[in-house]
Amino acid sequence: MLSKNWLKSMGVLCTLLIVTEVKAQTSSSTYSALGIGEFNYSGLTQNQGMGGMGISYGTGWQANNVNPAITTRNTIFNFQAALNYKRINVDNGTETSKVDGGGLSYVAMSFPIKSGKFTSGMGLGQITSVNYRLRVDSEVANSDFHANNYLRGDGGISEAYINFGYLLAKNLSIGAHGSYLFGSTIRTNQLLITDEEGFSVGNASEYYERLTVSDVGFKLGAHYMVKVSEKGNLHLGAIYQKLGEVNGTGFAKLAGIDQASNPDSDGDLIANDEPGNIYIPDRIGFGLTYEKMNKFALALEGQFQDFTKYQNFFGDELDLHEAKKVALGFQIVPNYLSFDNLLMRGTYRIGLEWMQTPYYLNQTSINDIGLTLGASIPVNQLSLINFAFKAGQRGTLDNGLIKENYINFTLGFSLNDNSWFYKRVFE
Repeated sequence: MLSKNWLKSMGVLCTLLIVTEVKAQTSSSTYSALGIGEFNYSGLTQNQGMGGMGISYGTGWQANNVNPAITTRNTIFNFQAALNYKRINVDNGTETSKVDGGGLSYVAMSFPIKSGKFTSGMGLGQITSVNYRLRVDSEVANSDFHANNYLRGDGGISEAYINFGYLLAKNLSIGAHGSYLFGSTIRTNQLLITDEEGFSVGNASEYYERLTVSDVGFKLGAHYMVKVSEKGNLHLGAIYQKLGEVNGTGFAKLAGIDQASNPDSDGDLIANDEPGNIYIPDRIGFGLTYEKMNKFALALEGQFQDFTKYQNFFGDELDLHEAKKVALGFQIVPNYLSFDNLLMRGTYRIGLEWMQTPYYLNQTSINDIGLTLGASIPVNQLSLINFAFKAGQRGTLDNGLIKENYINFTLGFSLNDNSWFYKRVFE
């Protein structure tokens, strides 16, 4: 039995290591040009379909990377992965454009060390993402020339994590989530000066910046369940995530077009893989869920992160403010005993998310509101196909800003196996 469990663990671990080499093209907000990029608050597929819920509620059929304390509900082995696609319609008031992208969203697993008492898990996911293409045209002061800036950014911060959940007392669980942070973010700004007739003036230039991070972070969680009736439970959850000063190296150079990424080319070398750090503020979250066992769950959760404390790699404080998220989610199981009808035994979700993003431009807050839908459909007695859909709007056309309408679709699976715990009868 031990060798079988060991092989399962090693097989999943190898999968996690292999997918670190996958270069997925994601699509993020145009506003990810600011600060650290777009922060991920939504969790795994089952969380995304329910408004990003996961602080106060989870089931034994899915992994949970939002609140590690809830992993104690996983009494069977679970392996989960998903792909993501996002499409954004960007409107600046005079013209529109569409950007899209997708790829591997996450890989996660959870398995009980002592069923119902002590659970562990591991996985890969994305903490922040950067993906934008912008063109900014402006007049050059005291001249008839125009400055044409072409800005581009890609990358983000990913994490490889391991978490633990422990049942401290009856209905009270605590958890810890340790992350290895890695990834690179590349930003460029190409500048061309043109005259009134559109002809280039002087030499075009490019600013190239690459930030590569490598550090650790942690998250703590707690979960408490109050039994309010024979089948009714009230779930309370809280998380605290500490990233702080994330160490890395920075490269920056100003040179000719397509020459700035080469440290040996002509130009002004500003930083040549110099060590430093960025400061990412702490994140806290609270949640409340009412559950009628095997029937439905209604959840309300909130998160907060004070980005006024954010500092970039070069120590600059940007004009960001607090990120606040409030979400309401609901899920229902029509008939969990309907073994002949998998659709009736499925779980269906709906949610509403509102977020004040950390972006603050022209004295205007950039808000994000979205409606989510999701489902988990059984494919056999234990495993599930999961999907989540979100349609939303971010930003505004007021004060010369950008409005984004977007859709996000995630499709994945959850493989559950209870044979992990069967004792072998014959050797």
